[in-house]
Amino acid sequence: MTEPMPDSGTDLPIDTETRETAAEAAGAAGEAAAGAREAHAEHGVHPGTERTVVHLLRHGEVDNPHKILYGRLPDYHLSDLGREMAEVVAGHLADADLALVVHSPLERTAETAAPTLERHGLTAVVDPRVIEAGNKFEGRRFRKRLLLDPRRWWWLRDPTKPTWGEPYRAIGKRMMAAIEDSRDHARGHEALIVSHQLPIWTIRSVLQERPLWHDPRKRACNLASLTSVTFTGDEVTDVTYSEPAAHLYAHAASIPGA
Repeated sequence: MTEPMPDSGTDLPIDTETRETAAEAAGAAGEAAAGAREAHAEHGVHPGTERTVVHLLRHGEVDNPHKILYGRLPDYHLSDLGREMAEVVAGHLADADLALVVHSPLERTAETAAPTLERHGLTAVVDPRVIEAGNKFEGRRFRKRLLLDPRRWWWLRDPTKPTWGEPYRAIGKRMMAAIEDSRDHARGHEALIVSHQLPIWTIRSVLQERPLWHDPRKRACNLASLTSVTFTGDEVTDVTYSEPAAHLYAHAASIPGA
C-alpha cells in the first residue's frame, strides 16, 4: 500500500453522486451543448474535421501549512506562490485561441483560472464534474498511524478501485463527459478546464490506455501543469504534458505528483 501525498489534496470521497451535484452537472452539460450548437450555426462549423484542443490545468500551490488532506473542503486558497503560478500560466496561454474556460466549484481552481479569464475577456463556467475526487480521509492530517488503525482497514481493502475514495472509473467517466462538452462548445478552437491532480491524471490514463491503479507519488501532474488533449473532430489524436511554471517549483513547499 503506497501513501497518498499529504499536500496534493487528492485521494480524497463521494462514492455516489448526490442529486444536487447530478442536477448541476446536467445543467453544465446542457449549457455547453447549447453553446456548441449556437457556435456551429453561426460559424458554419461541421464537426468531423476541425482541430480542437482541451487543456486540463491543475491548480497552483495551495496555502496548506498543516498538511491537511483538504479534498473538497471549502476555504482552501492559493498561496502567494500559487497565484504567481496562475499568472505564469495565463502568460503561457496568452496566444491560445481560447473560446471557453471551465473550473471546478472549489476556490483554488477559480483563483487559478482568474488571470487567464481576465486576459481573454471570458466568463468562467463552473462544472462540478471536474471537482476533486472524494476521499474518506478528507479533513485529516495524513500520518502513517491512520493506516494502522483497524477501524479504517476496511477502507483500504482494495487499492485498485480505490475503496477509500471515489472509484477511478467514476472519475474518468465524469471527466470525459466534461471534456467532450468543452470540446463541443469550442469546436475548432481551444478550451481550458482547471481541475485537480487525481481527476486529470485519471483521465490521462484513460486516454492513453494505462491501468487506472497507480502510485500517487508518480503522477506526472505537477502544480499548474497542462495536460492538453487534441481532437480531430470527435477523435483524440494527441495528449501532451507541459509545466509552464516549472521554474517556480524550487520555491514550493512540496511538489506532490512529480
